[in-house]
Amino acid sequence: MYSFYGSIKQSLCVLSILLLCVHVSLTQQPTPALQGRVTDQLGAVIVGATVTATNGAGEAKSTKTNNEGVFVIGGLAPGKYAVRAEAPGFAVYENAAVEIAAGRPASLNIKLVATIAEQKMNVQSNAPAPADPENNAGAITLRGKILGALPDNPEDLRAVLEALAGPAAGPGGAQFYVDGFSAGTRLPSKDSIREIRINQNPFSAEYDRLGFGSIQVITRPGTDKLHGNGAFSFGDESLNSRNPFALNRAPYQSRFYFGGMSGPLIAKRATFYISGGRRQTDDNAIINAIVLDSSLKIANFSRAVVTPQRDGGLNIRIDSQLNPKHTLSAQYNYMRLSVENAGIGEFSLASRAHTTANSEQIARLTETAILSARIVNETRFQFIHSRRSQTGADSAPSINVLESFLGGGSPIGLSSAGENRFELHNHTTVAAGGHTLKFGGRLRGVSIMNISRANFGGTYTFAGGLAPRLDAGDQVVRDATGSVLLEPITSIERYRRTLVFLRQGLRPKEIRDLGGGATQLSIAGGDPETRITQMDFGGFVHDDWRVRPNFTLSSGLRYEAQSNIESHLDFAPRLAFAWAPGKNSSGPRRTVIRGGFGVFFDRFSENYTLQARRYNGVNQQQYVVSGPSVLDLFPTAPAVTALAAFTAPQTTRLVSPDLRTPYTLQSAFSLERQLPFNFTASASFLYTRTLHLLRSRNLNAPLPGGGGQPPGDRGPALAYESSGVHKQRQLIIGVNNFVGRRLNLFVNYILNQARSDTDGAETFPANTYDLRSEFGRSLLDVRHRLVLGGSINAPWGVSLNPLIILRSGSPFNITTGRDANGDTLFTERPAFAADPGSPGVIVTHFGAFDPNVSPGQRIIPRNFGDGPSFFSVNLRLSKRFGFGPRPGAGTAAQSTPANKQLSGGARAPASQARQPERPFSLTLAAQVQNLFNHVNAAPPIGNLASPLFGLSNATAAGGFSFGTGPPATSNRRIELQLNLNF
Repeated sequence: MYSFYGSIKQSLCVLSILLLCVHVSLTQQPTPALQGRVTDQLGAVIVGATVTATNGAGEAKSTKTNNEGVFVIGGLAPGKYAVRAEAPGFAVYENAAVEIAAGRPASLNIKLVATIAEQKMNVQSNAPAPADPENNAGAITLRGKILGALPDNPEDLRAVLEALAGPAAGPGGAQFYVDGFSAGTRLPSKDSIREIRINQNPFSAEYDRLGFGSIQVITRPGTDKLHGNGAFSFGDESLNSRNPFALNRAPYQSRFYFGGMSGPLIAKRATFYISGGRRQTDDNAIINAIVLDSSLKIANFSRAVVTPQRDGGLNIRIDSQLNPKHTLSAQYNYMRLSVENAGIGEFSLASRAHTTANSEQIARLTETAILSARIVNETRFQFIHSRRSQTGADSAPSINVLESFLGGGSPIGLSSAGENRFELHNHTTVAAGGHTLKFGGRLRGVSIMNISRANFGGTYTFAGGLAPRLDAGDQVVRDATGSVLLEPITSIERYRRTLVFLRQGLRPKEIRDLGGGATQLSIAGGDPETRITQMDFGGFVHDDWRVRPNFTLSSGLRYEAQSNIESHLDFAPRLAFAWAPGKNSSGPRRTVIRGGFGVFFDRFSENYTLQARRYNGVNQQQYVVSGPSVLDLFPTAPAVTALAAFTAPQTTRLVSPDLRTPYTLQSAFSLERQLPFNFTASASFLYTRTLHLLRSRNLNAPLPGGGGQPPGDRGPALAYESSGVHKQRQLIIGVNNFVGRRLNLFVNYILNQARSDTDGAETFPANTYDLRSEFGRSLLDVRHRLVLGGSINAPWGVSLNPLIILRSGSPFNITTGRDANGDTLFTERPAFAADPGSPGVIVTHFGAFDPNVSPGQRIIPRNFGDGPSFFSVNLRLSKRFGFGPRPGAGTAAQSTPANKQLSGGARAPASQARQPERPFSLTLAAQVQNLFNHVNAAPPIGNLASPLFGLSNATAAGGFSFGTGPPATSNRRIELQLNLNF
C-alpha cells in the first residue's frame, strides 16, 4: 500500500513540475490567441466542432472544441484572420474579419445553425481530414434519428453499441464513458443522450483502455430557450412472434414513459435540463431443460415464466457560465431497477427464483477554465452510490444436474451490497505553435460492503461418467461371462438412478454401485459480510504535433498504479501519425494514412479481491466435497460446522503473489480515401497481443498419473494468476456516405482471428499442470462480422432507419462433463478418437471424441466447437408531424453560400435557407427488432454428458441478441412509440 501511494505522489510531483515549466514558458513568451465557445441555435454546446483561423498569407491553424464546446487556437501573430467553424449537420460558419491584437487574446463565440441535412442525417462517420488524429474514418458518431432508432432499454442499448464497436477492444471488452467519466452499471436514458462516439482517437494517452472499442456517450446540455419533449412506447405479446424455444406464449407487455425539459435558468448565464422516465415490463424467462417427470422418466421441459421488471430514473443537469473564462456543469442521476423471478431461464427452474432491487445515484461536476490565451483546464469529479439486494429461499439445497437442469432452492439466500465510487480528473490543454499538449491525471476509488449468503444451503452436483448398463427394468446387464457391462451415462441419467433407487429403499453404497449418487457437494458458511477498498491512479502527457499541414505526429506516455496488487511499473507509451500525401492545390487532400502503436493496461478488478478476501478460509468457509461419506446424505445437506467431523478440506480463493496487471500491445495501420459521390472508405489492420492475461488455477490439484495430492494439501486453492496470453489480428473495412437529403449509410466489415490460452479470470485449464494445451481459439474469435446502418428518407416524410447485423458463429468449449482428475472442476476436454467404433467413443457432428483420455492421447483444442451464425435486421419507421404557427423566416446570417464546399468534400445545396420549423412536433414510430423473424440460437451445449450436447436451448442473449443480458423474450419484437416535442 505504501508503494502505491508513493507512486501516486511521485507521479503528481512530475506532473506539477511539468505544469510549472509549461506555465513559465508560456508566461515568458506571450502570444495572442483566439478563444471562445461553439453552440447550436438552441444554445447547446457542440463538441468536436473544427475551428480554423487563416491569416492573409493562407497559413491556417485548427483545433476542435472540447466536451464543453470550448476552443483555443494559440500562437497567432497580430493581424486579421478568417475564422471558419464546421460540424457535421450544421451550416459552415465563416467570419473573414476577426482582428487579433498584440498582447491580448481575442474572444469569439460562434453559433452554428442546423441545416436541412442535420434533420435528415442520422449517422456521421468522419471523413478523412488531413493530419487530424481524432478524425479517423473508422470512427462512428451516432446522433439524431439513428440514435433514436437504437433500443430504449439501457441493457439492449449497451449490447447494440458493443456490436457496433466490434471485437476491436481486445480481451478486456469495450469501455464506456459518459461525459468523460467511467460509466456506471447502466447507461443513461437514451432520450437524455446527445450523441455517441465509437472508436475515436485510438492511441490517445488520455484514456487507459484501447481506443478501438471505446464508446463515449455525451448527454444533452441545457438550452437558452425553453424546450421539452415527452415520449411513450408500448409493446405487447400480440405484436411479437413467439420464442422458438418456448412451448407457451407467456404474457408480455412493455410500457415506457419519458419526459424532459430544458431552458434558461439565468438569462445568458445558466441553463438546465431535467428528464425522467419509468419502464414497466412484464418480461419472460424461457426455461428449456431436461427433467424427470412424476414417474421419474426423462422428459423435455419448456416454459415461459413472467418476470416483472420495473425501472425508472431521474436526470438533472445545470450548465452555468460563471464568468467569461469559467463554466460549471453539474449533473445528478438516479436509477432504480427491480426484478421478480430473477435467476431462472434456460436450465434454471422456477424453484430457484429470487427478487432483486438495485439503485444507483450519480453526481457529476465539470469545471472548465480558460487559464490564459493558450491554456484550458478541465476538472471533473464523479461520485456513484449504489445498492443491491437479492432475496431467495435457501431452505433446501440446490441441485445442479450438469447441462440438464438447475433446481432445488435458490442459491442466493439473503444478499445485499453497497458501493461508493469516486473519480477525479484534471486535464490541461496547451496550444503552443504547432503543438497541442494535453496532460493530467485521474484518481479513482471504490469502497464495497457486500453481504452474501450465496450457497449457504449447499449445492449437489450430478455429472456424467461410466456406470453399469441397465435394462428397461433398471436391472444390471451382464455379458456372456457374467461381467457387468459399462457404458457412459448422462448427468440426468445419474440423477434418475439416484431417485429411482432411493424410492426402492436401496442403501447409498448400492445406489452408487448402480451408477447413482451425487458427484459433488459444494457449500459455504461463516461471516456473510466482506468489505474492501481499492484505488487506482493514472497520469498522462500527450502531444499532437502538426509537423506540417498534412502531417501530424502524436506521442504520449501514461502511468498507472493500483492498490491490492504489487504491480507499479505500469508505463504505457503511445505513438501515432496521420499523413495526408499529395498537394491540395486542386482541393482538399482525399487520402489519409494513419499508423500507431500503444501499450494499454487492464486493472485488476476489485471483485476478484472481494472473492479472495471472502473465501480466505477464515471469513467464510467453502467446501467442495466428493467423498461418499458426505454425498450419501443426499437429499439433505449437512451444516458447514458438521463437515469438520468428516475432515473435509476447505476450498479457498487467493490472489497469486506474483500477479501483475495484464497489458495489451496494439499496433494499427489504416488507409482512408475520399471517393466520388461523397463516399468515404477506410481499411485498417490491427494486431493485438496481450500478456499476463488473467486465469484461475487450482494450486492443490492432484498430481497427474495418480500421484495424489501435493504435499501440505489443505484443500483446493483456487488462485487468480496472470499467466495467460492473447493474440488477435483484425482487418476492418468501413464505407460510409452522405448522398444527400434522401440517403446516408455506413457499413463496417471485420475479418477477425483471436487466439488465447484463457478467456478471463474465471477460466480454469483442463489440466492444471499443462497450460500448453490451452492455447487455441479465443471466445472473441468470431471470424466475420458485418454491420450496416443509416437513414433513408422515403416519400411522404417517412424515415426508415435500418440496423443490420451479420456475423459468423462464436466458438464454444467441448468438455467431458466429468471430474476425472479430481481437481473439483469439470473442465476436462476429451481426446480425438482414433477409432470411432471403440467402446466409450462419442460420435458427434463435431467429430468423434473419447472422454476416457489415456496417457499420450491428444485432447481437443480449447473452444473447438463453432456455434451458429447470427443475422438480424432491425428497423425503425417514423413520421414527423409539425404544427403551430411558424416563427419569422430566417437563417440567413449564417447560411452557407450556394455550392460552397463543406467538410469532407460535400457541397451544400444551392441555398441553405430553410423555412423555420413549427414550434410543436409529434413523431409516430414503430421499432422492429429482428424484422425477418430469423432464429438466432445461442452457442450449443458443450458438455458431452448432457443429453442436449451440440444443441442450443435458448436464443442468443440480449434483447437484440448481441451476446449480453438475458435471452430475448420474443424472436421478433415490435414497439410502438409516440414522441412530442416543443
